[in-house]
Parts: sequence; structure tokens; C-alpha cells
Amino acid sequence: MLTEERKQRILTEIDRNGTVQIRQLTAELNASESTIRRDLGELAKDGLLKRVHGGAQRISSLRDEPGVQEKATAHTAAKVAIARSAAAMINSGDLIFLDAGTTSAQMIPLLRDKDVTVVTTGVDNASLLADYGINTILLGGMVKPLTKAVIGAEAARSLSLYRFNIAFLGTNGVHAQYGCTTPDPEEAATKRVAIAQAARTVILADTSKFGATSFAKIIGINEATIITNSLAALDSSFTQFANIKEATL
Repeated sequence: MLTEERKQRILTEIDRNGTVQIRQLTAELNASESTIRRDLGELAKDGLLKRVHGGAQRISSLRDEPGVQEKATAHTAAKVAIARSAAAMINSGDLIFLDAGTTSAQMIPLLRDKDVTVVTTGVDNASLLADYGINTILLGGMVKPLTKAVIGAEAARSLSLYRFNIAFLGTNGVHAQYGCTTPDPEEAATKRVAIAQAARTVILADTSKFGATSFAKIIGINEATIITNSLAALDSSFTQFANIKEATL
């Protein structure tokens, strides 16, 4: 069987069932395990599937995006570990940007004893920051109902008036070739303004985000520090990037 035919069979199977197993594919395609692993690696590099232990899984649509309630209950332990390492990077007196999102929300209780000022695009996060008595500036603009993020021209204009020691951002995908991405171009544009205004940018991404790709690029994979919960769980394509750090707290 030709390579392209084999790859198409893999994609058809993963589209039908959502996942494929290497053992299953070696039997069905009469190919060696090393051949199937190579095929899966090349397809993952092209953003057509996501490698997982023992096989691969389907990547959702480039425009698909889970809501804030769905995100809040997913990968909680990983998000807590990432938040602790991120918060440890903040010094007293820092001016920081805190993105909308559930991983950044895990940072907020850890900021209550730090003398910081936080600018945020997250409506829920602004409320929680206020609950903890943290100096908070909520940007104006259009509120995106799905993520409770403030986006649009007014948000970008307001962001451009501030400077930050560190900007902490979430992402929907981290890909070795396509970088950090999100489904909404307006949300990506707002994030890029925050990046431009920050001395340092930190991306908060649990391992489920790696290998995934969304519609709009935020930043290149090697252009910011990326904190994740487990380096060992990442595909080998990410080992070349020294800026990807494992949460240590």
C-alpha cells in the first residue's frame, strides 16, 4: 500500500471513530509499527490529527471552542500546578496582564498577598480579583459570551495605553509549526496587543493543548515562555524548544 493511501485510510478511520490505535492500524493496514508511528507523526505535524499514547485522536474544527463552564471542570489539577509556577514569577509591585480563562483564574488566589496591579480582559476574572482585594483594571469593549472575554477595537485601544512586566495568556492550541492559536481572530488580536505591551509573555497551556491547532495565530511557539504540567507527556516534536517549561510547584 502506498504511503498516501495508507495515510488517507488512517484519516478516514479517525474521522469515523474519533481515535485510532497503533496496534489496530498495523493489523488493518498490514504495516509495521514503526511505519504507522511515522505516518501518525507526519499527519500530526501537518495538523491533521493529535498524537496520544498508543495512537492518535481527531482534532476538532479550527473554529470550535469550548465555553468557560466546560473549561472550568477540565484538567483542573494541571491548571493549578501551572498557576502556581506562573504566580511564582511575579514580584511585588509588578503590573501584569491576566488573560480571560480558567488557568489564569487559578492564579488569582495566589496574588492576594502580592502588591500587584492586574489589567484583565476576563469578566469573571475581574470579579474574582475584586473579591480578593487585588488592584484590578477591567478593560472596556465587547464581551464574548462563550469565554467571558472582552475583545474588539475598544479593548485593543485600551490595552495599548498600558505597559506590563508580564502578560499571562491562555491558548487553545500549541503546535510545533503553527505556534499558539485560538479560534477567534478578534480574541487573538487582543492577545497580541497585550504581548506587544509586555516585557515578558508567559503562555499557560496544559498538555491537552499541545498538538492542537485553531484558526487564528497568537504568537510563535518560540516567542514566549510556555508553562505546562508535564514535559514527559509531550510529543517528541516539542523537545527542541527550551522555552517550554514544566510546572515545578
